[in-house]
Amino acid sequence: VEFLRSVLPQATDPDFFQFLQGLDCSGVTLRAIPEGTVVFARVPLMEVAGPLAVVQLLETSLLCLVNYASLVCSNAARFRLAAGPKRKLLELGLRRAQGPDGGLTASRYTHIGGFDFTSNVQAGFQYGVPVAGTMAHSYVTSFTSLEEVLPKTLVAVNGDSTPVDIILLTKGWLSRVCELLGSQPGKIHEGELAAFLSYAIAYPQNFLPVIDSFSVG
Repeated sequence: VEFLRSVLPQATDPDFFQFLQGLDCSGVTLRAIPEGTVVFARVPLMEVAGPLAVVQLLETSLLCLVNYASLVCSNAARFRLAAGPKRKLLELGLRRAQGPDGGLTASRYTHIGGFDFTSNVQAGFQYGVPVAGTMAHSYVTSFTSLEEVLPKTLVAVNGDSTPVDIILLTKGWLSRVCELLGSQPGKIHEGELAAFLSYAIAYPQNFLPVIDSFSVG
């Protein structure tokens, strides 16, 4: 109230500030459609009733809470409809979100709209959204050659205890894949291949690389 007093014209009636200090929402009634419900055009999401001055003060906050959330949720639902019920959808938009609060809102409401996972760990902690992720681009660019991959040998999970040279195995498969694609192994960025290999070693049961962003696949 003191801030409003400092920015409003000096001719403002002092009783107005007294009125603001005494405001409460006890006379306000709010009715809303349950969160996550499908709503069609021209159906009110929310109905607010009460003293005009009070509900006008609430208007911006309520619209801010509803508009962006419903936008993100509707967009997510369209992705789900396009992808079908069996595809797994992962939301990875935090870095491009409208600030930290916008990022949390987007993660929560894409999940409500049909996405399966979010990369936003805070949303997982705060709202219970299942979390998942891929490898960071900065992780990929930190590798320069296959010599950096550790460990260099692995033991197969089928019971054979003979160590397998994972670097040699990778180079062999690289040659075969390049032959099938009509490409040349020498044109492959070895540092990027090393990053993918290192990531696969770290996550042998849940390897999810961002292959389309790099020149290795």
